[in-house]
Amino acid sequence: MAKTELLVSELFYSIQGESSFAGLPCLFFRLHGCNLRCRYCDSRYSFTGEGQVMDIADLLARAKQYPRAIVEITGGEPLTQAGAIPLLTALLAAGRTVLLETNGSLPIAPVPEMVHIILDVKCPGSGNPIFCQDNLAELARRNHERGLIELKFVLSSREDYLFARDFTRRHPLPATTPIWLSPVSPVLPLPELAAWMLEDEFAARLHPQLHTIIWPQAARGR
Repeated sequence: MAKTELLVSELFYSIQGESSFAGLPCLFFRLHGCNLRCRYCDSRYSFTGEGQVMDIADLLARAKQYPRAIVEITGGEPLTQAGAIPLLTALLAAGRTVLLETNGSLPIAPVPEMVHIILDVKCPGSGNPIFCQDNLAELARRNHERGLIELKFVLSSREDYLFARDFTRRHPLPATTPIWLSPVSPVLPLPELAAWMLEDEFAARLHPQLHTIIWPQAARGR
């Protein structure tokens, strides 16, 4: 495909559920394809089904239908597609607030500076504990004054929690960096995770997936 084209799994307008933007109306562009296969993935259709080829101009036109919404590019893994960076650039040029959710295994350096990045660090429970270490240097550079990159750990066990806690201790982060602990529901009960955080005085934020609370039965488009 040309760099002006992307393979899209779905487009939907919903509530942002997993970042400092949680609770806000958001237009989601879920791109097709992923380089990882996490055990708890709730969007397998984004890499098992067929995607629709769409031009960046078409996606910008769709964004204009929701002029006050933030726009999030998610997946799958968006950065596996060459057209993701031109799309992010075009949305910023259109004056939109743009979020990118990425699994952390690929370099984020090519992402335009003003994109808000939700950067996963995959824990052992994912089955894919892969992280691009260069992303830590990029985070430190971009978050020197503003928290444009947010770290998210999806947790399914005590082991995952300890991994997240120790990761943040081994890698000092700028004070502006939001850190989110997102438990896999119903695998990891919220009271257990809260107790561990309080015991360790872990300065992160417990953040259940808001959209799964609002629409617990929805399989997609949430």
